Amino acid sequence: MSRNMQSNGAGPRRPGEKEDICPVCKSTRYLNPEMRFLVNPECYHKMCESCVDRIFSQGPAACPIAGCARTLRKQRFRQQTFEDLKIEREVDVRRRVAKAFNRQESDFETLLAYNNYLEDMEVTTFNLLQGIDVAATERKITAYAAQNASSISANNAKATEQRIAQNAQTAAQKEQARLNRAGANRADIASLAEREESQREAIDAVANAKDEAGQKVVLKKSTARRTAAEKARDKQRQQQQQQHPEDTDNDIYKIEGLKPVVQAAPEKAYDPFGGISHTPSYYTLQSHYEHPWLDRARTDPSIVAGGYDLREYYQRTMLEAFAGLGCFIDEEMGEKEHGEEDKMVATEGAAMAAGADNRQGDAL
Repeated sequence: MSRNMQSNGAGPRRPGEKEDICPVCKSTRYLNPEMRFLVNPECYHKMCESCVDRIFSQGPAACPIAGCARTLRKQRFRQQTFEDLKIEREVDVRRRVAKAFNRQESDFETLLAYNNYLEDMEVTTFNLLQGIDVAATERKITAYAAQNASSISANNAKATEQRIAQNAQTAAQKEQARLNRAGANRADIASLAEREESQREAIDAVANAKDEAGQKVVLKKSTARRTAAEKARDKQRQQQQQQHPEDTDNDIYKIEGLKPVVQAAPEKAYDPFGGISHTPSYYTLQSHYEHPWLDRARTDPSIVAGGYDLREYYQRTMLEAFAGLGCFIDEEMGEKEHGEEDKMVATEGAAMAAGADNRQGDAL
């Protein structure tokens, strides 16, 4: 049958095409390729557009589907959005419930209260979808809408303003991206024109030059002019990027909430001592000390002949003299005795615990 359909000009069978049959007039899409199906939110029964015009043009009428006694109106019929009518109905129900329960998190004092509100809203939606206490649920929605009419209107107005502001921001970003692209295109066109002009000038100069020196001068001038123009364009682009760093060619797709880029701190010079200072804190090393022996050592060839420097002697002597000033023996002995006491207490506790375990084992 599919071969006959294809030979008669009909397209290949689409998924779900076997269901494209009007339940009222039994017309198929094979006989009428331009047939459209419409649904009514009252019962979500699907029928073709011709049946809707034929049955409901004179006014409200009962649904022609067997077993459905709902009264339908023509103006409420619309084209089906989703292939599955269950999804179509669920979307409509959620949209209707959200139209009444439109409070935001900022309207509540705590997050728990807002979550309870969302849970109540979801329970209401679930009851309507599953047919649980539909009458009571409808009365609840009607009473809530009547009691909170002012807040519902205010939240709708707020949502409309937010949507308008967001659309305006998106349009501004798109327009800025378009202007940036247009500016870049103009800059590229200008650069290409200048490059072609410089090439023509160079060719004309080479053709009309009288000597080699004149050729070099003309070529150098054209190259310098082109280089200056390119530098000016690069500088202008850098200034635009600094003023509007977010305006790029991909501004239409913008990722929000990214962390700012933090520049890495410059690496410090290598320190072999790891930041530990070797400057003495108890004394100041001088470059010259008055002493008879030191005076003789400064001029004794047997001492200074090998390149010995008395400043090394100064440093070593002062270090040995002040080496013990930072040591406090009393404090170190006190800490040592305290540590031995803690160790003894821990050893005694372990011995007592082991004895208790042994006694318990003997009793068992």
